[in-house]
Amino acid sequence: MNFDYTPKVQALREKLLAFFDEHIYPNEHLFHEEVARNRANGNAWVPTEIVEKLKLKAREAGLWNLFLPESSRGAGLTNLEYAPLCEIMGRVHWAPEVFNCSAPDTGNMETIERYGTEEHKRQWLQPLLEGQIRSAFLMTEPDVASSDATNIQTRITRDGDDYVINGVKWWSSGAGDPRCAVYIVMGKTDPDAPRHAQQSMILVPANAEGITVRRPLTVFGYDDAPHGHMEITLKNVRVPASNVLLGEGRGFEIAQGRLGPGRIHHCMRLIGVAERALEYMTKRALTRVAFGKPISAQTVTQERIAEARCMIEQARLLTLKAAYMMDTVGNKGARGEIAMIKVVAPNVACQVLDWAIQVHGGAGVSGDFPLAYAYASARTLRFADGPDEVHRNAIAKLEYGRYKELDAASRP
Repeated sequence: MNFDYTPKVQALREKLLAFFDEHIYPNEHLFHEEVARNRANGNAWVPTEIVEKLKLKAREAGLWNLFLPESSRGAGLTNLEYAPLCEIMGRVHWAPEVFNCSAPDTGNMETIERYGTEEHKRQWLQPLLEGQIRSAFLMTEPDVASSDATNIQTRITRDGDDYVINGVKWWSSGAGDPRCAVYIVMGKTDPDAPRHAQQSMILVPANAEGITVRRPLTVFGYDDAPHGHMEITLKNVRVPASNVLLGEGRGFEIAQGRLGPGRIHHCMRLIGVAERALEYMTKRALTRVAFGKPISAQTVTQERIAEARCMIEQARLLTLKAAYMMDTVGNKGARGEIAMIKVVAPNVACQVLDWAIQVHGGAGVSGDFPLAYAYASARTLRFADGPDEVHRNAIAKLEYGRYKELDAASRP
């Protein structure tokens, strides 16, 4: 495995780092001030002017749609090539949108690219790639344990040339954005079919009759406006039968295909989160004095900084290996590596952020630094796209399978 940057990636990486220095870091406080101003004016769900202005600069710089491997519609990067760029974008939570590389749009665009018809691509994918609209992914439900996707209860019922959808979804990230124009909805089309063939996915216009966005959900008190995580009711929502992706009963298959790239993108960004947390921790330790000496001279601080560096490097290497496997043997062949990094990356980020907050003292939990918000987001990613426990179970099953095969092969 060769993880060296290609000349193309090196050039993009340098350009992206320069863009952050010139446009992203200097505007961090401006973004939050604008959101706060919109909230004070009665509507937190207004796209920020600063992000919209920076999108134009990102497109001019050729830093647009860097994801979407194996497609002429994106930058033509592999997962491995995209990883160091995604890591940089993860250093500031709102930055990925500037480059049209933010969740859930990236996963939704990959889904439509991979599983949609040409009409789906014309109607929804192209506007998403242009940044003209946004999207949401509606899978999780409040009344069932959605970590088991076969539990999904939303019904998608065929009625002539249409499907009629009824159900309640929540944690529908991105649905608070007024530009959100399309949902990818997972539900059951045939509850009597085999367990993994009951579900289907369907494209639903966000303005369809019968859709009610009931409320935004908060994450440790943050509502993540203007992005938002919404609870949505679908009552007798009618869409054309042609909006179904791949056909009835293919929803679980699509979910597995969609969540692989989505998971590793989260992990790539989390490496950037952890890296920046270590940067904040180190700088703070060097500039603060407690009990007569710099915090950096305290052995416990040195141990934590050293351990953080080790953990980040290990997580980065596992992320790169998972990306390499996805590129070479496919998402299914890389499922073990994807599961491992989905466990490792959020836990590493949470631990490094926790140590960084501790070094900052009271300032660490304030809004003066990005650490508290980053911790809330990183902790949430131990649930999103599957909880730690589900991924650990999957890893263990792969281990069991390996030794069962060895045992069977050794028998006479």
